[in-house]
Amino acid sequence: MFKAKVNKQKLIFFSTAAVLMLLLLSFNSALLAQDLTADEIINRRDENEYVITAYSEAEMIIKNSGRTQTKTMRSWQDGDNALAEFTNPRDRGTRFLKRDDDLWMFFPQAEDLVKISGHMLEQGMMGSDFSYQDMLESDKLTELYDFELLGEEEYEGRPAYKLEGVKVPGKEVSYYRRVVWIDRERFVGLKEELYAESGRLLKVATVLNVEEIEGRWYPTRMIMENKLRQNTSTEFIVNEIQFEPELPEDIFTLERLR
Repeated sequence: MFKAKVNKQKLIFFSTAAVLMLLLLSFNSALLAQDLTADEIINRRDENEYVITAYSEAEMIIKNSGRTQTKTMRSWQDGDNALAEFTNPRDRGTRFLKRDDDLWMFFPQAEDLVKISGHMLEQGMMGSDFSYQDMLESDKLTELYDFELLGEEEYEGRPAYKLEGVKVPGKEVSYYRRVVWIDRERFVGLKEELYAESGRLLKVATVLNVEEIEGRWYPTRMIMENKLRQNTSTEFIVNEIQFEPELPEDIFTLERLR
C-alpha cells in the first residue's frame, strides 16, 4: 500500500513538472518572438515570399463597376529578369518582358513591341489594380524601406506583427510608405496598406489564402484594391508555382518576346 502511494506521488510530481516545463518553454518562445527586430521580421517574411527563380501559372480576376474579366498567364522569373505571357483567349500571346529596370510589352495583334516607361508605369497592368511599376520592384523589402515595429495585434484571427516601412532615400519605389501585417507564426504577409508621400492611401492588398509549398509559406490568393478608383479590385490567384526550376535558354531576350 505504501509503495503504491509513493508511485502516485511521484506521478503527480512528474506531471506537474512537465506542465511547468511546457509553460516555461512557451514563455521563452514568446520572449524570443518579442525580441525580433523589424528587419528580422521582414527578413523572415522575405525567406518565404521573396523569389529568385520560379515558374508559375496564375490568373487575375478584375472587377470594375460591376464588370468582371478573367485573365490567365504563365510566367518565368530569374533575379531581376521576368517574362509573363497571357494565355486567355482575348489576350493570348500578349507578353511582358522585364530586364533589370526596363519593361517591354508585345501585342501579337499589331505585332508591336512597346517599351513601357515614364507615366505609363503608373497605369494598371492590363486594366488591373496592379501597376506596371509593381512589376519592376524585385528587390527585397529591407533593401527598399526602413522598417519600424509598431506593435502586435490580431488580424482575421491570426496573431500578427504590425510594421511601417518608409522608403530608403535614393531608392526608386512605387509607394513611399507601407504599413504591413505579418503573420507572427508563419511570417507571411496578411495585409498591406500602400501610401503616397503626401500620406494619401493609394492601395490595399489583402491575402486570402496561404499555402506551404516546398518548405515555405507562400500567399496563393490575394486582392488588390486601388483606393483612387471606385468599385474596382483585382484578385490574383497562383494556381501553380515551382521554385528553382530549370529555365529555357535566352528566355529573357527581346527576340524571345516577339
